[in-house]
Amino acid sequence: MGPGYPTESGKRIPRPEYLDRADDVLGAGGLLSAMKEDVQKVRYPKKVRALAEMEAKAVEIGVYECNSVHGLLQTPQHARALIEAAQPPYSPDDVDRMVAARLARRSVFARTPAPSIHFVLEEAAVRRRVGGTMVWQRQLERLLEVGQLNNVSFQVMPTDTDAHPGLDGKIELLKFSDGKAVGRSDGLFNGRPVSDPKQLRILELQYGTIRAQALPPRESLAFIQKLLGET
Repeated sequence: MGPGYPTESGKRIPRPEYLDRADDVLGAGGLLSAMKEDVQKVRYPKKVRALAEMEAKAVEIGVYECNSVHGLLQTPQHARALIEAAQPPYSPDDVDRMVAARLARRSVFARTPAPSIHFVLEEAAVRRRVGGTMVWQRQLERLLEVGQLNNVSFQVMPTDTDAHPGLDGKIELLKFSDGKAVGRSDGLFNGRPVSDPKQLRILELQYGTIRAQALPPRESLAFIQKLLGET
C-alpha cells in the first residue's frame, strides 16, 4: 500500500494531496482540505470525520471487507475490542474517542432519503469471536438487524469457495448524487482512492464479481442466524 497515515483499522488514510482531490470530486467547498492539518497530526477523530464526510454524502456505498466486520456494522463492544487490541496500545481516552467516532459513522443508516448500502463480509471475519462469545453474539444480532433494512444488502463470502478479486484486500465504492464516485482497493492503484472513470470501472468489475460469488442476501442472513443458533 502507498504511503499515508494509520487509520482506525491499522491501514492507511489518504495523503493530504488526496484530500484536495476529494474536495474536487465531492464539491466539499474546502472542508476536506481544511482537515489536512489534523490528518498530519494523526488525530484520529478528525481523520474519521474525513471518511464520514464522504459516507455522509454518498447515495450508494459498496464495501467488501475481508479481515473484520466493517466499521459501519460494528457494535460498540466489538469496536472497543478491536481498538483495544492495537499494538502499541492506545490510551484509555484515545480508545473512548475512537469508539465514539466509529459509532458516529452509523448515522448513515438514519439518513433521509436512505442511501443504498451493500456489504460483503468474509465468513472468517463473521466467525471471529472478537470480544468474547457474548460480544460476538451481539455483533451477529447487529448484522441481522442491519441486513433486514430495506436499503441494505448484506452478503457473506463463504470460505469454501473459489478465488475471487477480493483476496487482495478490502474494496470500497462511494457514489454521489451528481454521478461522481470515489473508490479504493487494497490491491489496486497502490491502495490509493481513485475517481478516474477507467479506474472506477475496474473496481466496479471486481466488486460486482465478488457480489456474484458471495451467498445471496437471504442465504447470508440465514447463515448468520445459523451461527447464532450454534452458540
